[in-house]
Amino acid sequence: MVRSVPRLVIAAPASGSGKTTVATGLMAAFAARGLAVSPHKVGPDYIDPGYHALATGQVGRNLDAYLCGPELIAPLFLHGARGCDLAVVEGVMGLYDGAAGEGELASTAQVAKLLGAPVVLVVDASSQSRSVAALVHGFASWDPQVRIGGVILNKVASDRHEELLRDALESAGVPMLGVLRRVPQVDTPSRHLGLVPVAERRAEAVEAVAAMAAQVRDGCDLQALLELARSAAALPGEVWEPPVAPVGAREVVAIAGGPAFTFSYAENAELLAAAGAEVVTFDPLHDEQLPDGTSGLVIGGGFPEVYASELSANERLRKAVAGLALSGAPVAAECAGLLYLCRELDGQPMCGVLDANARMSERLTLGYRDAVAVSDSVLAAAGTRIRGHEFHRSVVEPGAGAAPAWGVRAPRPRVEGFVQQGVHASYLHTHWAAEPGVARRFVERCRTS
Repeated sequence: MVRSVPRLVIAAPASGSGKTTVATGLMAAFAARGLAVSPHKVGPDYIDPGYHALATGQVGRNLDAYLCGPELIAPLFLHGARGCDLAVVEGVMGLYDGAAGEGELASTAQVAKLLGAPVVLVVDASSQSRSVAALVHGFASWDPQVRIGGVILNKVASDRHEELLRDALESAGVPMLGVLRRVPQVDTPSRHLGLVPVAERRAEAVEAVAAMAAQVRDGCDLQALLELARSAAALPGEVWEPPVAPVGAREVVAIAGGPAFTFSYAENAELLAAAGAEVVTFDPLHDEQLPDGTSGLVIGGGFPEVYASELSANERLRKAVAGLALSGAPVAAECAGLLYLCRELDGQPMCGVLDANARMSERLTLGYRDAVAVSDSVLAAAGTRIRGHEFHRSVVEPGAGAAPAWGVRAPRPRVEGFVQQGVHASYLHTHWAAEPGVARRFVERCRTS
């Protein structure tokens, strides 16, 4: 089947060039015009999609060719863009940067090619003039299959600087579709793992998104950008759909949310629902009990270290989580969820489900991982291969009583995570669309535990 979806990929020569400002600003500016805008983010990033959702009123989704495989990029895109007038895809890192040692895999360029989408290159023009033409020409000619449809110049210092840049770009053969000046109020605060999530600063985030939209609206040719998006050819392929399992009564699966647990892929919850779960979100900072009838628990990533004292103070919920785990009910925890299940985090009591202590560290652990399940668990049978992503500045010091969850092959062979009774806890973030059996298995265990 062939579907026509106007679409743009927002890319840059390097991180820090202004992709998020431009992509989020474009999403919000087009949404303000009355268009239904579908927001997407290349790679495993959880935080940018929160700003995208705020800008568009639509679910922010990820397109990760490493976690899900290149064959799922177009179907997942079509799933997210269904019923929308325009899709805007924010890239990751530099345009041609992908998974380390894997060529173009998981790069913005690969995703743009898989989607047949024109690329808008956001260039940090500070401290250069004529050289910008050489940079743009190099990026536009590097891979003939990547179509650079236009350039937006960011951090332009003055009218004179803009004039020099425009003159230089005339020889590059790529249309200039916008010029943005440095505007401090559109900056969004960062900390040790990137931008501060929307859930932690919603009022300020609303103001930041509005400022991004105003800057993009005033500095970019929105009509030309829309026409460029509409020039994308119809996209062949099937729309991704979560496989629906026949069910009777629906099992309640509680998913941790709120400011402390903001990292999750939308498709994971959709897969749980399709497998027969009633998905209910709760906030471990404020809710003192799990949702009524909870038979399974999913605790994703986030920033428990920022809220360690509040999480620790909610003793009633910590005891409820420990009781659910002790009953043998399925519990799946990733990264922040792993820390929350430990005895303590930086000396603050946590749930005590795992015989392990967690502490924050100066060392950043970051990268894609190719893993195999080494123990049967509520998520996977031993031997199941999966791809994941690690991103944390913490260390878990294990005690005894749990089997490892994954065998990780690179960057060095090791085992990782915990499996005990119905608990699967690991640092690995995984996208369940790549292995739909994970959600089905989890819900089935909810029924039988």
